[in-house]
Amino acid sequence: MLAHVSIGVSDLPRAKQFYDATLEPLGFRCIRAARSLTGWGYGRETIGFWLTLAERPVPADEKSGLHFCFTASSPEAVDAFHAAALRAGGRDNGAPGPRPRYGSDYYAAFVVDPEGYRIEAFYGRE
Repeated sequence: MLAHVSIGVSDLPRAKQFYDATLEPLGFRCIRAARSLTGWGYGRETIGFWLTLAERPVPADEKSGLHFCFTASSPEAVDAFHAAALRAGGRDNGAPGPRPRYGSDYYAAFVVDPEGYRIEAFYGRE
């Protein structure tokens, strides 16, 4: 459905360092710099997630419902995502574990990145 998602950040070097570390356990990597903006694109083979420098990033609002969910290949990858995010300066927003209220096979972890964006790693069929 979506080709990619872009988020604007105020501190691009800090955000890149965070996402390099956090997305690696999920098999995602920084593929290349943006061509027409200041930023970086992430994915496995193609870019699905962009970090761009923004003059006015969307203000963090934990009550907005906005979050970005990345797929994981296993529960262990979800665990590694969460640990890497915390080491890289993220804030815990839900430890790794089953989430039966979302589905019988839904395993996820939630963090808040240094800019205040809420992100999730998920394993299961959804």
